[in-house]
Amino acid sequence: MPRPPSPSIPEKEFVYGALKEKLRVDGRLPLEMRTPTITFGPELGWVECALGKTRVLAQVDAKMVKPLPERPLEGIITIHSEISPMASSDYEPGRPSDEEVTITRMLDKVLRRSDVVDKESLCILAGQRVWHLRLTIHCLADAGNMLDCACLAGVIAFKHFRRPEVEVVGEEVTVHHPSERAPVPLSMHHTPYCLTFAYFPDTSTAPVLDPSHLEQRLSAGLLSIALNAQRELCVVQKAGGVPLGADEILGIIDVAVDKAKELDRLVEQRLKEDWASRTVEVR
Repeated sequence: MPRPPSPSIPEKEFVYGALKEKLRVDGRLPLEMRTPTITFGPELGWVECALGKTRVLAQVDAKMVKPLPERPLEGIITIHSEISPMASSDYEPGRPSDEEVTITRMLDKVLRRSDVVDKESLCILAGQRVWHLRLTIHCLADAGNMLDCACLAGVIAFKHFRRPEVEVVGEEVTVHHPSERAPVPLSMHHTPYCLTFAYFPDTSTAPVLDPSHLEQRLSAGLLSIALNAQRELCVVQKAGGVPLGADEILGIIDVAVDKAKELDRLVEQRLKEDWASRTVEVR
């Protein structure tokens, strides 16, 4: 598959010139992100998230398995992500790009290693049966900043998912069908959101939040911050770019906190709307 051409010199000059004037090609302010569009599927745990034309599909499923020997009281969470070649001509099947590797590692840090889901709540019978949650992320279209979109889709999928109700009598485990007993939401410790800032070769150019595909390609480096609305910092990852002082990073974190609160309100509102519509359908 041919690689996409690099941005032309006039294109670079136009974008860099606009950014120095704190203008962006799509009309946004430097620290303005695209409003997420959240669509829920027919099944619980099925979520499609879009930032502009960047689209990611996330799906959670659960099955009972034997726990790991070293963690007999904890459930298992695995995350699988893939970028479809249809997302962009940058990606080829069977050959993971640097961005794919970065997204996979960040998803693991943000959604699994930061203990988003309470693993002990996934235990059914100590040492014998636990829930294994599998989160699958499909990146469908890349118009820039797939990482933030994938993290958002993944955390919403966890919040949207419901596992079957289970009854344990002695060592006998009974899994109830949703028609018999209402499925149970996951016990979650917190809800982290990932926010990515792009930095440019000219240090006088202000960083931009939620970079577009062109801005991302022209950037000198990216700073990704994962945190929740309670100001708890989960992950800070810097890839390339110019050195940043402590004051600059703290300033960016303050911006990220405000955006995380906005995202949290939006996510909770969309979840309430979806749950209300499902309740009406059942009635």
